[in-house]
Amino acid sequence: MEIEIDKNSGYCFGVEFAIEMAEDEMKDSGHLYCLGDIVHNSMEVERLEAKGLKIISREELEEIHDAKVLIRAHGEPPETYKLALKNNIELIDASCPVVLKLQNRVKNSYDQMEANNGQIVIYGKPGHAEVIGLTGQTKENAIVVMEDKDLEQIDFSRPVTLYSQTTKSTKGFYRIKSLIEERIKEAKGELAVLDFKANDSICRQVSNREPSMEKFSSKHDVVLFVSGKKSSNGKALYGVCKKNNERSYFIESEKEIDLFWINPSDSIGICGATSTPMWLMQQVKDYLENAFLVKA
Repeated sequence: MEIEIDKNSGYCFGVEFAIEMAEDEMKDSGHLYCLGDIVHNSMEVERLEAKGLKIISREELEEIHDAKVLIRAHGEPPETYKLALKNNIELIDASCPVVLKLQNRVKNSYDQMEANNGQIVIYGKPGHAEVIGLTGQTKENAIVVMEDKDLEQIDFSRPVTLYSQTTKSTKGFYRIKSLIEERIKEAKGELAVLDFKANDSICRQVSNREPSMEKFSSKHDVVLFVSGKKSSNGKALYGVCKKNNERSYFIESEKEIDLFWINPSDSIGICGATSTPMWLMQQVKDYLENAFLVKA
């Protein structure tokens, strides 16, 4: 039996940076608040909680004073920074640089579109932490779309500027872009697309994993995709695996493995999302080696 961990899986640099910042702070203080799950992986959250990380909600943040709070890689809306000043909270800002740049672009576009009676549209998951940070740059006036039916929120007779959540599918973004273009042409004619600006703001470290995952999942008999169930990126990448290899299985940890999925002669590929720690994928490999007495 061959067991391989995908070397291209594991944390993106934004998540890795946030976790390093949290661990460095807890070395000194032994305690740190984090606004929302630091990463969409329950196993990693539990590991960090054991070191002193306390996950809090936005409602709980309002009651905290004179403390340190970590902002995770997803970023936060302007209101969070205002509340921190009010409550004398020291923010340890681990926002991903890619997300911060996108927030700035969205804010600048919103200021321009506001003057032209235009609309900011964000292709992303409603309620996702990053999307909350992005809509905050528009005074909550941005329109969030993820499915075809969401397009009904857009007034196609007015100018539109489209952005994407950084972790969404590239194919999905360009499909939404095409649908918006069609609806604008229907509403205002061919030349009206000049009032439409589409900005592919998907993180390439994330999007480049799709073709890599296609190759990896195709070369193994069985694929074990390790990810937290809350991870949007995990759901998307697992979909890539499943499309290319029917014997792909989504698991949060080795505890969810059914050994009947696997034959002793199978080649097994272990991979994961940008929020999946390498130690967890190694744990899955160790479990399989022990279960099938594979020589390392």
